[in-house]
Amino acid sequence: MKLGSHPNHARRRPREGESAVPVRARDLGISVGAFPTGDRNAITDVPGVRVGHTTIIRGDSPLVVGRGPVRTGVTVIFPHEANPWDTGVFAGFHRLNGTGEMTGLEWIRESGLLLSPIVLTNTHSLGLVRDSLIAEEVASRPAGEVFWGLPVVGETWDGLLNDINGFHVRRSHVRSAMQAANAEAVVEGSVGGGTGMVCYDFKGGIGTSSRKVRLGSGGTGRVAVLVQANHGTRGRLRINGVPIGAMIDEQVVPLPPEPRTGAGLHHWHCGYRRSAHSA
Repeated sequence: MKLGSHPNHARRRPREGESAVPVRARDLGISVGAFPTGDRNAITDVPGVRVGHTTIIRGDSPLVVGRGPVRTGVTVIFPHEANPWDTGVFAGFHRLNGTGEMTGLEWIRESGLLLSPIVLTNTHSLGLVRDSLIAEEVASRPAGEVFWGLPVVGETWDGLLNDINGFHVRRSHVRSAMQAANAEAVVEGSVGGGTGMVCYDFKGGIGTSSRKVRLGSGGTGRVAVLVQANHGTRGRLRINGVPIGAMIDEQVVPLPPEPRTGAGLHHWHCGYRRSAHSA
């Protein structure tokens, strides 16, 4: 396996005018699972699904709460081409542990329907993003129209790399992510809600993948996923059964710093902005 074979290249920040090119697992010869991928190997392989990001990166100085550094954002997923507030889709949920917050689950539990976009952000911006979604939809409808919404907004904590207690996400960021949503290839890595995330003590973020499946009716369907990865310790990372985390110690790729006021949160983040991979 080639993953992690170029640590010095991964560590270097792009020079001015140079773009950071995301690398996916299959670009490194890593093929996960037996089913073929969709055309984009992304959640947008499901017809009608659209994804948009707003990425907020600001500041390189030591942490000052309320000023930064800021490494956060918003990711919006539209489940189909129609207005999801008016036309629902069947939905369910599974909880792996009890620490992640997601709004709108009681409505899904009762009705079995998703009646909003799905949005991902950081833990302390969840409430603002939820309210912003409703406000944007109200603003798009005729004045006085009766409307209610219980949108689905999920979160993970980016406080290792982001001034999370500075509350830097605004309604305008939600609006921008909604406006940017499209059905093309999904931008991955340190973007949108995944901008400040850490996964298995490497840089985490947004990832997506899809598979073609044969339907009982004889046709072909698509099963797809989008994740905001922010979990795990280095030693637990395994890829296709290979203990990658144990093979790449902190001498090769440094561990993320502990957050504290006056600490340079930005250094580790900027060095690994594009190390999230998809299968």
